[in-house]
Amino acid sequence: MQIIVRKPTEAEITDFYKKPTWGCEVSEFDWYYDDREQCILTEGEVTVEYNGTSVTFGAGDFVEFPRGLSCVWKVTKPVQKHYQFG
Repeated sequence: MQIIVRKPTEAEITDFYKKPTWGCEVSEFDWYYDDREQCILTEGEVTVEYNGTSVTFGAGDFVEFPRGLSCVWKVTKPVQKHYQFG
Protein backbone atom coordinates (compact mmCIF):
# COMPACT_ATOMS: atom_id res chain seq x y z
CA MET A 1 0.00 0.00 0.00
CA GLN A 2 1.51 3.32 -1.00
CA ILE A 3 0.60 6.95 -1.52
CA ILE A 4 1.21 8.20 -5.07
CA VAL A 5 2.34 11.81 -5.51
CA ARG A 6 2.87 13.39 -8.93
CA LYS A 7 2.13 16.50 -10.94
CA PRO A 8 -1.40 16.50 -12.44
CA THR A 9 -2.12 16.62 -16.15
CA GLU A 10 -3.94 19.64 -17.61
CA ALA A 11 -7.06 17.47 -18.02
CA GLU A 12 -6.91 16.44 -14.33
CA ILE A 13 -6.57 20.07 -13.26
CA THR A 14 -9.61 21.05 -15.33
CA ASP A 15 -11.63 18.10 -13.99
CA PHE A 16 -10.61 18.34 -10.33
CA TYR A 17 -11.20 22.07 -10.05
CA LYS A 18 -14.91 21.20 -10.49
CA LYS A 19 -14.76 18.77 -7.52
CA PRO A 20 -15.56 19.53 -3.86
CA THR A 21 -12.99 21.27 -1.69
CA TRP A 22 -11.65 20.63 1.78
CA GLY A 23 -9.37 22.70 3.95
CA CYS A 24 -7.49 22.32 7.20
CA GLU A 25 -5.33 24.52 9.41
CA VAL A 26 -1.94 23.43 10.77
CA SER A 27 -2.68 20.29 12.80
CA GLU A 28 -1.95 16.60 13.29
CA PHE A 29 -4.54 13.80 13.20
CA ASP A 30 -5.04 10.08 12.52
CA TRP A 31 -6.94 9.13 9.37
CA TYR A 32 -8.26 5.94 7.76
CA TYR A 33 -9.26 5.68 4.08
CA ASP A 34 -12.24 3.37 3.66
CA ASP A 35 -12.21 4.25 -0.06
CA ARG A 36 -9.56 5.43 -2.51
CA GLU A 37 -9.12 9.21 -2.57
CA GLN A 38 -7.55 11.34 -5.30
CA CYS A 39 -6.91 15.04 -4.78
CA ILE A 40 -5.07 18.09 -6.04
CA LEU A 41 -3.70 20.47 -3.43
CA THR A 42 -4.11 24.15 -4.27
CA GLU A 43 -2.48 25.42 -1.06
CA GLY A 44 -0.39 24.16 1.81
CA GLU A 45 1.94 21.35 2.73
CA VAL A 46 1.40 17.99 4.44
CA THR A 47 3.51 15.08 5.60
CA VAL A 48 1.64 11.78 5.89
CA GLU A 49 3.17 8.97 7.93
CA TYR A 50 2.18 5.34 7.35
CA ASN A 51 3.71 1.87 7.65
CA GLY A 52 7.00 3.25 9.00
CA THR A 53 7.47 5.70 6.14
CA SER A 54 6.40 9.23 5.28
CA VAL A 55 5.60 11.26 2.21
CA THR A 56 5.44 15.05 1.89
CA PHE A 57 3.38 16.90 -0.70
CA GLY A 58 2.04 20.37 -1.27
CA ALA A 59 0.38 22.91 -3.53
CA GLY A 60 0.26 21.75 -7.14
CA ASP A 61 0.57 18.02 -6.38
CA PHE A 62 -1.86 15.27 -7.41
CA VAL A 63 -2.09 12.69 -4.61
CA GLU A 64 -3.75 9.27 -4.51
CA PHE A 65 -4.43 7.46 -1.24
CA PRO A 66 -5.28 3.73 -1.41
CA ARG A 67 -8.36 2.23 0.18
CA GLY A 68 -7.57 0.68 3.58
CA LEU A 69 -4.71 3.08 4.42
CA SER A 70 -4.25 4.05 8.08
CA CYS A 71 -2.02 7.08 8.50
CA VAL A 72 -1.19 10.24 10.42
CA TRP A 73 -1.64 13.59 8.69
CA LYS A 74 0.78 16.34 9.77
CA VAL A 75 -0.42 19.58 8.18
CA THR A 76 2.57 21.96 8.29
CA LYS A 77 1.03 24.76 6.18
CA PRO A 78 -2.76 25.35 5.93
CA VAL A 79 -4.22 23.09 3.21
CA GLN A 80 -6.88 23.50 0.54
CA LYS A 81 -7.61 20.68 -1.90
CA HIS A 82 -10.08 19.47 -4.51
CA TYR A 83 -10.88 15.79 -4.02
CA GLN A 84 -12.87 12.74 -5.10
CA PHE A 85 -13.44 9.32 -3.55
CA GLY A 86 -13.77 6.04 -5.38
